[in-house]
Amino acid sequence: MDFAFTPEEERFREELHQLLLTNLPGDWAKRGLAEPIDSEERHALADLLSKQLAERKWLTMAWPEKFGGLDASYLMQYLFNEEMAYLDAPGGGGVGVTSVGPAIMMYGSEEQQRIYLPRIANADDRWAALYSEPGAGSDLASIQTRAVRDGDEYVINGLKTWVAGADRATMGWLAARTDPNGPKHRGLSTFAVPMDDPGVEIRPIENLAGERQLSEVLLHDVRVPIENRVGPENRGWYHVASTLDFERSGVASYARGKRHIEQLVDLVKENSTLSDQRQAVRYELADRWIELQVGFNVAQRIPWLQTQGISPNHEASVSKVYGSEMTQRIAGTGVRLLGMAGLLQRGTDGAPAGGAFARHYLTSAGSTIAAGTSEIQRNIIAQRGLGLPR
Repeated sequence: MDFAFTPEEERFREELHQLLLTNLPGDWAKRGLAEPIDSEERHALADLLSKQLAERKWLTMAWPEKFGGLDASYLMQYLFNEEMAYLDAPGGGGVGVTSVGPAIMMYGSEEQQRIYLPRIANADDRWAALYSEPGAGSDLASIQTRAVRDGDEYVINGLKTWVAGADRATMGWLAARTDPNGPKHRGLSTFAVPMDDPGVEIRPIENLAGERQLSEVLLHDVRVPIENRVGPENRGWYHVASTLDFERSGVASYARGKRHIEQLVDLVKENSTLSDQRQAVRYELADRWIELQVGFNVAQRIPWLQTQGISPNHEASVSKVYGSEMTQRIAGTGVRLLGMAGLLQRGTDGAPAGGAFARHYLTSAGSTIAAGTSEIQRNIIAQRGLGLPR
């Protein structure tokens, strides 16, 4: 494997970097990491940037040209994700680009492809993944939300939780049980659900940092036409599972981690009170930097495997475990080295980096749970990577 990027890839990275710098506020580099995920400014920037990116077809660059992409390599998509995360730029397309679009390309009808894919590629729709439930998180096959056939429609009832971006989504990508009597992996189907349906109720959930990125979504007698079912009935588990790997290269964790370490290094250089602990501080920062470099290499291997036609199944789990646990270590290093000042939050006088380190520490707590717990990922690595029995 060659870890070097081609001149074309480096040119693209620089062009994207300049586009983001042009459209982001001038002081975003200093305060972006402290900006709440649910702030109106961040939402407005997401709308602006997603349209700018869509005009260049960068939002869906790895998609085939016939579906609104550029047929770009997986490595180009990797560079896009890395740069967006490093600058903490909102508007990267989200689950619509990474999961819904690929699923519709693989399993959707020509009519569904005609309706949904252009709206994703043009940043006209925002999608939310309606997967997790109170009793079905990492084990998605345990989903209990029901979709019952009624003539030419399905009637959907259930409760979804930990749904990112539900409050601003126009469409929901729903996994629901259509066969309650069959094996749990074979009784699910996937649906496109309008989020403005009267039967959809959204209840925001506040995280430790006081932000409302996640929500509960209650579905009560929501009716969708049969045309909104994507793929054959009772095959939804395979639709969801086949797209999850492409969400888990993990480069965003490493890119944001790099930004946090760079900010922390700058603060340490300015803080004379840390001079008495100089060696300990240097060693801890060096350890985090080494971990970052390893992480980038782990993440870069995933698009390389995809280029070879290999599904990066357990490799994606390696990156997920390593990246999420590294995120928590970087967050811990930040508040540990900065002391009490590192716990000061946004809007507080004297908060280092505008409160970015306190926010990082609080939000990182869920990194080993979201998108599949570390325990689930380790089981995948053991079984599919090492060949160990269940």
